[in-house]
Amino acid sequence: MAPMKVGLDFPQRYYPRSFLKLLLLAFALVALPLIFAFVNTAVNVQRLADQSQTVVAQAAQAARNSRLLMEQVTALERVMRQYLILGDRELVQDYERVRARFKSTTSDLSLLPLDELQLLELNRTIDKEQELYELLLRAPLKPEDKSALIEGYIALSDLAQRVLDISNDLIDRELENMRVTGERAQRILWLQLLATIPVGVLIAVGMTLLVARPIRQLDQAIRRLGAGDFGAEIRLQGPADVRYLGARLEGMRQRLLELDQQKRLFFRHVSHELKTPLTSLREGSELLAEGTAGPLSSGQREIVTILRQKSLELQKLIEDLLNYHRAHESLTRLELGQVLLNRVVLQVLDDHRLAAQARGIRADLHLDPVRLRADADKLRVVADNLISNAIKYSPDGGIISLALRREGRRAIFDVSDSGPGIPAEDRERIFDWFFRGEHGHQGRVHGSGLGLAIAREFVAAHRGRIEVVNDPGGGAHFRVSLPLSTNAGGYDE
Repeated sequence: MAPMKVGLDFPQRYYPRSFLKLLLLAFALVALPLIFAFVNTAVNVQRLADQSQTVVAQAAQAARNSRLLMEQVTALERVMRQYLILGDRELVQDYERVRARFKSTTSDLSLLPLDELQLLELNRTIDKEQELYELLLRAPLKPEDKSALIEGYIALSDLAQRVLDISNDLIDRELENMRVTGERAQRILWLQLLATIPVGVLIAVGMTLLVARPIRQLDQAIRRLGAGDFGAEIRLQGPADVRYLGARLEGMRQRLLELDQQKRLFFRHVSHELKTPLTSLREGSELLAEGTAGPLSSGQREIVTILRQKSLELQKLIEDLLNYHRAHESLTRLELGQVLLNRVVLQVLDDHRLAAQARGIRADLHLDPVRLRADADKLRVVADNLISNAIKYSPDGGIISLALRREGRRAIFDVSDSGPGIPAEDRERIFDWFFRGEHGHQGRVHGSGLGLAIAREFVAAHRGRIEVVNDPGGGAHFRVSLPLSTNAGGYDE
């Protein structure tokens, strides 16, 4: 006996011990690419923030030092001109104090991330000031030295202006670097996003298969048990608690299989044990009725008539019981094919023609040609039960109405009679197994309560519906709705 399996097999080691842990693992794995993307985004944003902070600090420092450098060069030039005019040596000390601040400013500028050309311009400024300072310390100053100092400080001012331009270039360069870094980070984030989506989808699909597989197996196992298929062994794969449920279902399947076998054996024994004495009883009553044992008085003949009638009723009940068993066994087995439903209805009506003619019952037919994919034998049973009931419960000389039409993708079959109708309190139970209403047709043999129940099951097996229609004109009115295309084994009540 092969175990019940569904789809692809996953190694058991892939599953955690419980279904809850499996769900938590699935959520964690699906969220993992998103967490990675968020962390990487945070890192890139932090890097941009740090770089922006550094650029802003360097820009502020470069602008401040460059401005100070220009002011200090101007102050040096002013002190130098005062010294040349006044010749006071104390002005040299003032010059040295301003020069010390100049040195500090150029030192701070040299610490900035300057390129080779920018560093060269700063060094030229420092060297030029050093040269002028050494010239200033000469004593006495010659006229050509004074002219050289004046021209030199003009050149120094130009160099300081270049240093200021260098600072502005430094700011622009750092801003450009920050822009490039931002664009690179943006491209990386977009690439990660594009990679995260398919990775997340693949992980989600994989985890969905892992999570859905045990549920799908469990659903199919329950469906097969509900449909009465006890032949396939139930073996669920998945976490320990799902395997435990599978073991419980397997135990239930074995128990149901045992009960089903006992039921089959019971029906075989019942049919044999009941038919044997019933056959003897009928033969005996027939012999008595024929006078084989001698002539019968009127009272004895009446008793023999009762025996014959009751034996016939008992035989019909036994056959109905066996039909119920056979109907239950064949519910899930549909032999589908193309069926002309109007032709099936006409064949069934022809089978009951003599019974209808004997009681003067006429049929009013409105049958459109309708073709559908179905089990012809089971639809014949449905039509036979409905038409035989309509004839049975119609009064002598009455009319039964049969109508067949197509509505969209469904076939609609209506059967109505001119009998007493179905009481409102019986309409909810009319399709139950072995239900027989208390308001049946008087003077006739009561039914077994199986015909409409079997008809409902056969219609449901075709994914159709059968219902009682509230007809104000009186009489019973049944309506069968069937899809034109049927999947075997489906139910849609």
